[in-house]
Amino acid sequence: MDQQADRVMLESGRYIVAVSGGVDSVVLLDMLANPKPPTPISPFPFPNPHFPTPNPQITVAHFDHGIRSDSAEDAEFVQDLTSKYGLGFETRREELGEKASEDLARSRRYKFLRSVAKKHDAQIVTAHHADDVIETIAINLMRGTGWRGLAVLDSDIIRPLTNMTKSEILDYAKTNALKWHEDSTNASDAYLRNRIRRKTSKLSDDDKRQLLALWSTQKHLKKLIESELKVILDNEKLNSRYFFTHLDPLTEIECLRYVTNGQLTRPQLSRLAVAIKTAKAGTTFQAGSGVKVKFTSRNFTVELIK
Repeated sequence: MDQQADRVMLESGRYIVAVSGGVDSVVLLDMLANPKPPTPISPFPFPNPHFPTPNPQITVAHFDHGIRSDSAEDAEFVQDLTSKYGLGFETRREELGEKASEDLARSRRYKFLRSVAKKHDAQIVTAHHADDVIETIAINLMRGTGWRGLAVLDSDIIRPLTNMTKSEILDYAKTNALKWHEDSTNASDAYLRNRIRRKTSKLSDDDKRQLLALWSTQKHLKKLIESELKVILDNEKLNSRYFFTHLDPLTEIECLRYVTNGQLTRPQLSRLAVAIKTAKAGTTFQAGSGVKVKFTSRNFTVELIK
């Protein structure tokens, strides 16, 4: 196991920790609720009075999708676990039904988590680990997301376990005699992630580490590209059609992604690129995902509907 695996600590502040009741989030919660301080650096004992121990304020959040008939048991389990650690608890149940898609379930879960984070003025913490990263990369590449499919899970959400593999998480849980709930849908072939997981789980630890290194590099490159786009493009609503029609296709897609605030898929961006070249002055183009584009003979304006 990674030597730092039992030393997950958060800085002082407010945090919403997403706990489903599965082994990943149960391990995360145990690490955060019972942090083991790093080895003290001589000559100072720990805690060093000049560097006080962080004091994070943690609230556990559990979202019940209502997809499984026994999901209420998970909510009860997480609430009992939260009480054991003496932490605050927030929960919500929705009746999405057993036919709900992965995307819908994820969307509703994050909407709940963000509402709780806003209520507590806190940051969201999730239990995504190394295998999750690799699975997401594989799914995105299958969907044709391009290079950005390698820069996944890059947001304002804190993910302390991305350097741990699933096997390391299970080792931690067994070593610390933790209990968790198994989600029966994890065995279902109805979900793409489950089918992908059966293949990526066969990768060696060395292969996983190489993919994680590539993931880290892509996230860094993504930040550099976005910084460069800010230099090239201003934040005005008015954009030059002439400028965009003289860009190479890849650069044009990245620039359009920037001016549409990342709300469009790659196919939608490609259709918008064609519209910029061909649309008549005075027309409006519905780009999708709440993005409306209006054209003059020389420029276009983008209206984002959130």
